[in-house]
Amino acid sequence: MSQKVWFITGSSRGLGRALVASALEAGDRVVATARRPEALAEAFKEYGDRICPLALDVTHPEAAREAVDAALARFGRIDVLVNNAGYANVSPIETSDDDDFRAQFETNFWGVYHVTKAALPTLRRQGAGTVVQISSIGGRVGGSPGIASYQAAKFAVDGFSRVLATETAPFGVRVMVVEPSGFATDWAGSSMTVHPIPDAYDETVGAMNRRVRQSTDGVAGDPRRAAEIIVRTVQRGQVPTHLLLGTNAATMAMDHSRRQLSEAAEWEKVSRSADFGEPYPAQLPPDETAD
Repeated sequence: MSQKVWFITGSSRGLGRALVASALEAGDRVVATARRPEALAEAFKEYGDRICPLALDVTHPEAAREAVDAALARFGRIDVLVNNAGYANVSPIETSDDDDFRAQFETNFWGVYHVTKAALPTLRRQGAGTVVQISSIGGRVGGSPGIASYQAAKFAVDGFSRVLATETAPFGVRVMVVEPSGFATDWAGSSMTVHPIPDAYDETVGAMNRRVRQSTDGVAGDPRRAAEIIVRTVQRGQVPTHLLLGTNAATMAMDHSRRQLSEAAEWEKVSRSADFGEPYPAQLPPDETAD
């Protein structure tokens, strides 16, 4: 079918809203979900019955199943599932509020789990479909101080998606993880709560917060371009397992991979020595910090 049916979470703003627009402009139909979808119907009314705004809180599995059922009742199928809903709050791990840390994980990981699981029976029966997981370059590289819950969830989404891809490939279902760097969305705006940052963490969490939220330089990423790239990529016969978006994402990923490969090679003999039948003990690499 040339006309696809998209099911997009977190559609009210940012990349999700840009994806709704790009998919509609490409001639496709869209189920646009958000906690408060009222504004979507008005914003995209020119597309008539090709858009179906639905209320969805992704943290509730039953709500996810009901939204998928409503999408099927409206359009009969789901060709592209986009798990985009997510947010990050800032605080050091040491002083993080446990409930807030868990609530972020509920949306950023469990929301992906609930919606994906709700859609899987349909994708399997169809024998086709694409699952697009909106992650972050931080979900590959990590180490951004102050957003541990968000980045931990993105690492979990990546691991989940690798298994998902293996399990569903025999059914003709494709999985693509999208890893953007900084884009001009509300991710670091009103969507983000900054909790008190103790002085001891000013050089790490405080510096990250100032760089992301208070910089006058802005960010390089254009969400409209990103959305168009995703729509064009999904139309291909093959999709990448991971799609990097943004100059910083590409640079950080390449640098990270080089460091990982260098470290693995440096410690290779030590790593192999843990198995029976391998030479043991192996000499540890030089320790530059040792006396």
